Amino acid sequence: MFTGLSAFPLTPLRRDGRGGETVDDAAFVRLIDRLTAARVDSITALGSTGSAAYLDAAERAHVARLAVDHAGDVPVVVGIGALRTAHAVAHAEAAQRAGAAGLLLAPLTYQPLTDDEVVGLYRDVTAATALPVIVYDNPTTTRVTFSLDLYARIGALPGIASIKIPGVPEDPDRARDHVRAIRSVLPEHVTIGVSGDARAAAGLTAGCDAWYSVLAGTLPVPARRITDAVRQGRPEEATAESARLQPLWALFAAYGSIRVIAAVAEHLGLAPVDCLPLPLRGLTADQRADLARVVEQLVLAG
Repeated sequence: MFTGLSAFPLTPLRRDGRGGETVDDAAFVRLIDRLTAARVDSITALGSTGSAAYLDAAERAHVARLAVDHAGDVPVVVGIGALRTAHAVAHAEAAQRAGAAGLLLAPLTYQPLTDDEVVGLYRDVTAATALPVIVYDNPTTTRVTFSLDLYARIGALPGIASIKIPGVPEDPDRARDHVRAIRSVLPEHVTIGVSGDARAAAGLTAGCDAWYSVLAGTLPVPARRITDAVRQGRPEEATAESARLQPLWALFAAYGSIRVIAAVAEHLGLAPVDCLPLPLRGLTADQRADLARVVEQLVLAG
């Protein structure tokens, strides 16, 4: 469950015209169906791409149940990040009741957290649940920077199963050294998963065990090609496929991956227009036209 390709689907919302927003169950299930058909290794619902931080507890519990109910035999990990530890524990309990196989915990912040506070968060949550936990390291989103020492302290806690790291360095030797350095401070059972989709092929080639993927949540087929190529000893094919997707990676960098992947889902009819929770706003008309050209150019509609 903590190796291979983990797909992070959107949680599409539908606006009612009166300022209200509700989870679009049908659209979410369509996305889950695509992931099970593509045989991703796991589905991570309610990650950052799934807008977890913007949903209330009832919405999050509902989405967790939908994901598990429609994922078949694909294991479902559920994001539980919250500003307060007690709320993260409550989300963990709801995810467990829904049948989740694991949890993704981001150290969400308003006040900056010290390393001791971050360790305390993971210690308290892992002590409160029997489900394995993925550590979410994404300083751009959480404003928490993980050092090797912080990885080591958290990785030693019972219940930690994987570390989701940001994209690896561009240089292949530096990428391998980076992954080796992280692995050297972790227990053997804790896997390393790369995020930052543009660097996923490089991360997998450098020795990461998993790819925690925004792309795969809506477009699992090209993500599957990259993952399978590395798994089967053809890293050059993974690199070539990632290079082919460079126009999409450029849009991710320019506008943010959640806005771009939401626009892709909307363009393909998989989600309603303006499916992101306010105050997030989707791409402009001109940006959507650029994205549509990229989708057609890269043959991403399938």
